[in-house]
Amino acid sequence: MPTFDIVSKVDGQTLDNAINTAKKEILNRYDFNDSKSSIELDKKTNEITIVTENDMRLKAIQDCIISRMVKQHLDPNSMDMGKEYYASGNMLRKEIKIKEGLDKETAKKIVKKIKDSGLKVQASIMDEQVRVQAKKIDDLQAVIALCRKEDFDQPLQYINMRD
Repeated sequence: MPTFDIVSKVDGQTLDNAINTAKKEILNRYDFNDSKSSIELDKKTNEITIVTENDMRLKAIQDCIISRMVKQHLDPNSMDMGKEYYASGNMLRKEIKIKEGLDKETAKKIVKKIKDSGLKVQASIMDEQVRVQAKKIDDLQAVIALCRKEDFDQPLQYINMRD
């Protein structure tokens, strides 16, 4: 029986490359001259930490990171923008979490959308992914097309297509 999995993953190395290029761009910009801004990526927790002086620079750094992610073919929807808060003195600090895996709510939305479509497929939630089974590969391809049209606030990948 043909199957495939719907997952949400971000390639760690590509994300690291995007953050490093954003750091280089910020260092070379004139408006960041004499700035104490920093961008750090914690690879274990998949969290980006930005520390800078004011809102304008924080916004510029965020825009730079988003543009670098797009150029590296990463979806910026995978970023969960947190709140900014004051660190020591007049410094602003913002932590951006990278969403990995499908949470329960998103997985339920995907399964409900697939079941409401009327296609002859079976969708089930397995840990942080959704497995879809069908008798025909054409039905699986229709499910992929259906999921690409819908916006689930998270980038989706379709892996492990088996016959």
